[in-house]
Amino acid sequence: MPEHADKHIGTHLRTIRKRRGLSQKALADASGVSVSLIRQLEQGTVEGTRMETAHKLATALRVTTSTLLERDDDPQSSATTDAWRPLQLAVQVAPLAGTEEPTVQGVSAILPDVRRAYFSNRLAELTTLLAPALRDADALGDEPAARALRAHLLQIAGSVLTQVREFDAAETALQRALDDSPDRLRAAAVITTWSWLLVRQGRLRESRELATRWADDVEPRMSRATPEELAAWGWLLLQASAANLRDNRRGEADDTMRLARSVAVMTGRELPRGRERLTTWGPVTVGYKAAERHIVLDQPDRVIAGARTGSQQASTEYHRHRLDVARAHTMMRQHGEAVDVLVSINAAAPEWLASQRYAQDIMGVVVEQRRTLTPEMRELADALSVPL
Repeated sequence: MPEHADKHIGTHLRTIRKRRGLSQKALADASGVSVSLIRQLEQGTVEGTRMETAHKLATALRVTTSTLLERDDDPQSSATTDAWRPLQLAVQVAPLAGTEEPTVQGVSAILPDVRRAYFSNRLAELTTLLAPALRDADALGDEPAARALRAHLLQIAGSVLTQVREFDAAETALQRALDDSPDRLRAAAVITTWSWLLVRQGRLRESRELATRWADDVEPRMSRATPEELAAWGWLLLQASAANLRDNRRGEADDTMRLARSVAVMTGRELPRGRERLTTWGPVTVGYKAAERHIVLDQPDRVIAGARTGSQQASTEYHRHRLDVARAHTMMRQHGEAVDVLVSINAAAPEWLASQRYAQDIMGVVVEQRRTLTPEMRELADALSVPL
């Protein structure tokens, strides 16, 4: 799905536009982005824009999306909120010495509850469990079982912190998870999450290079590949494809997506979440990512035609896919249908939805384009903190 280009792109946008000899009006006509938004971006009066908008501008200017997004300084992407402060501290600050020594067995006993909260998108409960679990895991030392357990917890922390836009803490968590990874499968899973983090930060070149390098490194021998090895490889290919597509490298994006589809066919079924992966893998997952591609390529009708309902309803990937469907409806000015999708997600995963800026943007489009709002729309806007 489209993520945010949180960095100010105005300076690069203005420089490249002038170099191409285009007025703001001409760029608006070529890209489909409004003149007013182009003007605001160049003046620096908005904090950033959706990734899909940056992609449209880059396409019209015939540059990679990352060219617009890169900048020399890299300010922290979001202010730390009180809700996520305990988890951020658990990731970034060394624990104080305690009176009791934790054990691998004791911390391992907490892991099933952590996973259930994570997979059920109960983020407040997850923070309550995960922060002290990480503190205890840090005190376990460097024996292999302790490192493996810590890597798993840190990857979950990195994923959650990415979702809630605590990017600095997320990167710290994932670097530590990679350092503690006991094998290539866990390391590949961590890199998959890291590549997604980089996309959300607008660091597209870094994301595609990281995912591509690791995909090359972990490519298994087909004659003896296990399902878990195929899943690790396939997810890295999906991440490489997503970053390439957003960075205006359509050929490379298509090539890696075709290869990912082939890996899904070789897998033969949808694999459930495993110890190494935090996501499912298989033909259904690849189908979700295909829909995401159509959003980036401005093909909302194809998203709606291929929309999946009633499957994988508890999974985060399913909810993200449904957000793409909602976005496709707004792109076609089908506001009622978009709200219906958001309402269904909110019923299943209210905490998760409230933390998704993508959902806020979708509802923001509805609020902006509708002349009047139904009571249901107003209630949803309030739940997503969208100003009316």
